[in-house]
Amino acid sequence: MISKKFTVIDLFCGCGGFSKGFEQAGFNVKLGIDSWMDAIVTYQNNFPAAKTINEDISQISGQQILNSLNMEAGEIDVVIGGPPCQGFSVSGKRMIDDPRNKLYKTFVDIVSYIKPKMFVMENVPGLMRLFGGAVKDSVLQDFSSLGYSVELKLLSADNYGVPQHRNRIFFVGINKDKIFQTSRFIFPIPSFGEDERLQPFVTCKDAISDLDFISDSVLGEDCIDYQISPQNDFQLKMRNDSCNLYNHVTTIHTEQTKRIIAMVPDGGNYKSLPKELWNTRKVNIAWTRMNSQRPSFTIDTGHNHHFHYLANRVPTVRESARIQSFPDTFKFIGIKTSQLKQVGNAVPPLLAEAIATEVFKTLERG
Repeated sequence: MISKKFTVIDLFCGCGGFSKGFEQAGFNVKLGIDSWMDAIVTYQNNFPAAKTINEDISQISGQQILNSLNMEAGEIDVVIGGPPCQGFSVSGKRMIDDPRNKLYKTFVDIVSYIKPKMFVMENVPGLMRLFGGAVKDSVLQDFSSLGYSVELKLLSADNYGVPQHRNRIFFVGINKDKIFQTSRFIFPIPSFGEDERLQPFVTCKDAISDLDFISDSVLGEDCIDYQISPQNDFQLKMRNDSCNLYNHVTTIHTEQTKRIIAMVPDGGNYKSLPKELWNTRKVNIAWTRMNSQRPSFTIDTGHNHHFHYLANRVPTVRESARIQSFPDTFKFIGIKTSQLKQVGNAVPPLLAEAIATEVFKTLERG
């Protein structure tokens, strides 16, 4: 185990996927901040040594963060987070000056105040192309003006051992006044894919086949024993240090819904149904089954239209968490709809770990 000599704080922590990846890479997670109480409760449960702040981050200053940790700015090595960017416009304003981007501005302000050795900011892939790349350029400009050498890259989680096709953009900044041996951050090289030189993608079946023992018609308990042995390396990794299985509670559908799901084959969608059933749900992703032989489509926060590749039901919270690469020791708190939203909003821990490992190496070089 790598010694936890570098510290990290997570400014939009959610339930803790980003933080979990950094912890797995050897970082000391000091703080998580989020405005959603449900997510903070889960975060506290899984990072008991970290401080948490349940507030609107736009109301929190860098100094308040330091005070809460009883730390100096120089003691925080990395700041991470995925600020929601809802206020992009072509008004001519710099993005940081648009009041609708107060959450993004707060992220920049905290980085400016604390001046960590490095920062990592995650966002949706559409940001790359928005307004002809003007938004991306604004982000680069904002952090470059603070003295950071910034690199960005679009990464797909399935290239890093996550059983899910999920694209996200990452900006990584190196403080040029504190890091001298590395001028440009090098992103992790994909280790999974269709190229014969890579490990094969982790599929949906690889991820959750050892969980295929619960009933479609019985609700079940929140904490149960494993009933199937791990069948591959991914399942062994997810079950490491886990004695019991949490959050594996099925959703009970109506008989009519189950009959319709049963008509859709492994990897199929609404087009597999008789045409008279095509419009029974008014979204184009309706009645979609996972493909057991491929990584999953992107796990979202709704989960109402995507179904297990074999069972006639939506995935459980634990199955969705496996698809996101959360280890089984990571327990989600709250009602089921809240747990599913927490899972869907998260950065996949294995993707975060791949980035964090390269961040760790950069910090070690100094």
